[in-house]
Amino acid sequence: MPDLLIELFSEEIPARMQARAAEDLKKRMTDGLVEAGLTYAGAHALSTPRRLTLAMEGLLEHSPTVREERKGPKVGAPDKAIEGFLRGAGVTRDQLEERDTPKGAVYFALIEKPGRPAAEIIAEVLEGTIRNFPWSKSMRWGTGSLRWVRPLQSIVCLLSKEDGAEVVPLNIDGIASGNITYGHRFMAPDQITVTGFDDYAAKLKRAHVVLDPAEREAAIWQEATNQAFADGLEVVEDKGLLAEVAGLVEWPVVLMGAIDDEFLALPPEVLQTSMKEHQKFFSVRNPKTGRIEKFITVANRETADNGATILAGNQKVLSARLADAKFFWENDLRTVTEQGFEPWVAKLGNVTFHNKLGTQAARIDRIAALAREIAPVVGADADLAEQAARVAKADLSSEMVYEFPELQGLMGRYYAEAAGLPQDVANACEAHYSPLGPSDDVPTEPVSVAVALADKLDTLTGFWAIDEKPTGSKDPFALRRAALGVIRLVLHNDVRVSLSRQLWQRVQVHGALKEVDFLEKIGRNQITADANTLERYGLEGLPKEGVKSFFDDLLANLKENLSNWVIRDGEKANDLLSFFHDRLKVFLRDQGIRHDVIDACIAMDGNDDLTLLVKRARALEDFMASDDGPNLLQGFKRANNILAQAEEKDGVEYSYGADKKFAEDDSEIALFDALAQSEGAISSAIETEDFAAAMGSMAALRAPVDAFFEAVQVNSDNEVVRRNRLNLLSQIRKVCGQVADLTRIEG
Repeated sequence: MPDLLIELFSEEIPARMQARAAEDLKKRMTDGLVEAGLTYAGAHALSTPRRLTLAMEGLLEHSPTVREERKGPKVGAPDKAIEGFLRGAGVTRDQLEERDTPKGAVYFALIEKPGRPAAEIIAEVLEGTIRNFPWSKSMRWGTGSLRWVRPLQSIVCLLSKEDGAEVVPLNIDGIASGNITYGHRFMAPDQITVTGFDDYAAKLKRAHVVLDPAEREAAIWQEATNQAFADGLEVVEDKGLLAEVAGLVEWPVVLMGAIDDEFLALPPEVLQTSMKEHQKFFSVRNPKTGRIEKFITVANRETADNGATILAGNQKVLSARLADAKFFWENDLRTVTEQGFEPWVAKLGNVTFHNKLGTQAARIDRIAALAREIAPVVGADADLAEQAARVAKADLSSEMVYEFPELQGLMGRYYAEAAGLPQDVANACEAHYSPLGPSDDVPTEPVSVAVALADKLDTLTGFWAIDEKPTGSKDPFALRRAALGVIRLVLHNDVRVSLSRQLWQRVQVHGALKEVDFLEKIGRNQITADANTLERYGLEGLPKEGVKSFFDDLLANLKENLSNWVIRDGEKANDLLSFFHDRLKVFLRDQGIRHDVIDACIAMDGNDDLTLLVKRARALEDFMASDDGPNLLQGFKRANNILAQAEEKDGVEYSYGADKKFAEDDSEIALFDALAQSEGAISSAIETEDFAAAMGSMAALRAPVDAFFEAVQVNSDNEVVRRNRLNLLSQIRKVCGQVADLTRIEG
């Protein structure tokens, strides 16, 4: 069986696109070949900045001949129907076969599609792949119609067997396939003739091209760490940067340079971010001091001076970049030490957070008020929480964060420390953005927790109030991440808070109450309707008198219908709570808790206390994993089904209490006693939030429930006994229902 080698050689492919492009090439080629009948033993794709490579082993030499029997119209059918069938099947009338069927004589056609040579199929699939390749961005060049990420220069397409290799003929916009590739752009630019993948990979290696990106990554990391270790330093690990740098070079040459002394006093994160974002340098840290003292750069070639010229040029550019960072740092420090954070906070009054939610300054006021309210719940000092909330976003106005937005929060901590603010306040400036994802650290300091919760709750309730909710895969304001952040903050810190009350109050702050206050201020001329407000209400170009009249009417209408607005706000708050529950399901499922168990607990009162809800869910999950859980569930569902059928049939609700004196069987008496004992034990355990004990008490019902159903017929001929037993089943439902809604758990 032959092997296939494909190389698409072009100008430099952006590093971020290479891995995806290699996989797309592999998927499209393999899918296309298999669909055409060419199976294979194995395939792997590789990439460098200048080439995408696909190697396939064990291809069939021909696609198999396919025979298909197709049923046609009845014998004697109209000629047009028969002719249509002939065209579709690709046969003539004399090739049809008549067969008797239960519905009469019917025409059948035997269609045979002969196999095709592998080269013919490969050329067809490869041309389609190249012409329809899914680049996120592509370009045309010259006079051709072909689009590629960068100009495509050559195509290698070889089928190799033991007796030699053949070029698969292909021509796309004047680019003919062949067996010629090229080595390193500078160190070995000459043509290379190849006969198969092994020959191709070996010759490229000799021509200073490392074909495998994983091999380039490993070589870069090993050499970088070796050089740093030799100086008693360590490389700051950054897997994303490593993958990107490996996509920038075909022949990695690692060089280590020093950072000028004048920049060593900059915060290490500033040095690291500046070098990574602008220069694609790795930071080299002194493990004893934590300072970034050197950098690692990766060149794409070897030089006679062992990289000295390259290193000198990089150091010169880096010094200019770091000089800018130093300037920003010193200016920012001067501002906070001399004037505090007030100038920066004032600037945020001119920064719109969202045209329907006001400015960043208005948002800070809301977050500060909410942080003060949340502080006692999380054990934080209310004054410190409010202070932290008021300065937490001030660094958005700093020069450093303007240049490096990814440093927001972190620079806030540095500036707060420089301004002499309490350490809890400074830490909250950095930590209040966290957690940013499912693996991010969760803040634990009370002040940080209060501000982080306030920040995320304000974001969620604000966007819910203006009906900007996530839809499908679209979540432009990262509201799913914000909700998960609230969940992790609450659970990690064991926060006990009624989420429903908080959400309803916050939605009102953004909704009806905010609207009334806003319109009253316009009426009292305490504020003017700015351009955003006029645009929001469609009042652009209207005279001042017309604007005032519009807002007066709007305020009167709003006050008249305020109760409806408040109801609408309540509906939005309930919808947001459901959104939290959906996010919680995803979070807990990742921890191994079944979706039906979570649903059973969400159905209970107190489901807006996420900490309580999760305690209940974890205890119920453990119970359902035990022997008693599934068996008791079976008994509960049997009782519930019998009861539901009887209530529907009789038109009454059996929930008025069973009487032990009507019991006829020992198992019936035992169940009465067990239910009486378990009911008190379960309710006491739930009051103390000892759900494990509640589940244990419920487990004690398994044996008496099983024995009852084994010995007793519920629907007795004696109507008094029947009603009593149905009320006893209602008692089972009531007692077990204290723990969770077991009807929602799958059998």
